[in-house]
Amino acid sequence: MAVSALHSAATGLSSLSREIDIIANNLANVNTVGFKGLRANFEDLLYVAKEQPGVENGQGDRTPAGLFVGLGTRISNTQFDQGQGDPINTGGDFDVMINGKGFFQVQVPEAIGGGIAYTRAGNFTPNSEGQLVLNNSIGSITLPNIGIEDGATDISISPEGRVTGLIPPGTERQDFGQLELAMFVNPGGLTAIGANLLIENDASGPPIVGVPNEGVFGSILHRYQEASNVDPVKELVSLIKTQRAFELNSQTIQAADQALQVISNLRRT
Repeated sequence: MAVSALHSAATGLSSLSREIDIIANNLANVNTVGFKGLRANFEDLLYVAKEQPGVENGQGDRTPAGLFVGLGTRISNTQFDQGQGDPINTGGDFDVMINGKGFFQVQVPEAIGGGIAYTRAGNFTPNSEGQLVLNNSIGSITLPNIGIEDGATDISISPEGRVTGLIPPGTERQDFGQLELAMFVNPGGLTAIGANLLIENDASGPPIVGVPNEGVFGSILHRYQEASNVDPVKELVSLIKTQRAFELNSQTIQAADQALQVISNLRRT
């Protein structure tokens, strides 16, 4: 019946509209440091079985296939693209990039809930107390805490995450701390909370903490930042495909409406 077609097309319009929102967010974050693009995963809904497969017909034969009518679609979930973004040479003393697997750990301020969050963004900077913090809107402190002494120069961050520098007038390098990385069994299950931050949940599993450039953990590139891994060309192609699919579903609604008009006019003829 045309009524089923109306409902199926409506689910398509709703799901495709949400996919457009996801693509728009990807494109909006094309310049966000460490951003990972999202992809929408679709799944079909329930089916109405008009005829079951394998049922005997009037001649005693069993039907090889049934007759099913689907009830539309929905977005089952969104999935992070875990691909690494391109390295950008910034020259910043406190800019770092993870070359490989892992996340930086930061302490979320108590004013907005507290706890530990994780990020691929490595745009760090010292705060007023010399603590190394993520250079975002809330200034999350790195974990372990790294204190940069006043007047430090010639900052160096090794591939293993060791932060050192010179304090005039001395010529010996001073050790300011050690960056650590965290990994997850299912990094795609992390919850995005904005400000380049992710938090763990039951889907991601607990963090596995280690030192950069050891085992499967990535190494640290000093004076580099990881660009967003969003490919604008692919996103624009996806946007065009989604728009066309949206138009097709709207045409399905029009066709179902015309069929209902014909049915309603049968009584008048």
